[in-house]
Amino acid sequence: MKGGHDLGGQPEMGPINPEPESKEPVFHAEWERRVFGLTLATGMLGKWNIDESRHARERQDPLAYVENSYYENWLEGLEKLLVEKGLVDIEELGQTASTLPQTTESLTVPNPEIAQKILSAGAPSTMGTDSEPLFRSGDSVLVRASEIAGHTRAPRYAQGVIGTVAAQLGCHSFPDSNALGIHEGKFLYRVIFSGVDLWSHSSTQTEVLIDLWEPYLVAAAN
Repeated sequence: MKGGHDLGGQPEMGPINPEPESKEPVFHAEWERRVFGLTLATGMLGKWNIDESRHARERQDPLAYVENSYYENWLEGLEKLLVEKGLVDIEELGQTASTLPQTTESLTVPNPEIAQKILSAGAPSTMGTDSEPLFRSGDSVLVRASEIAGHTRAPRYAQGVIGTVAAQLGCHSFPDSNALGIHEGKFLYRVIFSGVDLWSHSSTQTEVLIDLWEPYLVAAAN
């Protein structure tokens, strides 16, 4: 999906000038901490996965995405999911917890100890497969141009560009399908690109490594 979120390497966006990590706080305001906590807590209800969560943030007006702060986009995506999954109504979003009606849906809500275990353990993305990878190290591959409306992890600046497979990383959950609730595995590759191929003004000494799923790639013509 091409939208406001896919800013990497795009022209006329200005230089990146981040705050030094040692000086930048994790949260710039208390409401950001709460949005982060709410996103994690509601994610543990099991109603959506991480790719659905990302895609919910992406599915807003591109201008709004760019104008929003980081956690404003998180809140936008969270509210969208809560409504789409039937956990709250549009009218209920502006209400306080004390005025909300009790839900009749059975939800499994983890206690603090279980939540800590979930966060500590994480969730592996690797999956088993009986198929064979299409590409090997050293193969030249072209990144497909994508015009789909769904979620994708293929950055816009790499689409239509030829790179070289550096490594095959195994079979992992395919985010494009996972965002639709379909859990399937596809082979993942680490691909090397020349900076000058990605951006004409780049130094010829620059190399960029991007991890890309097999459906994003086709064999490059010799």
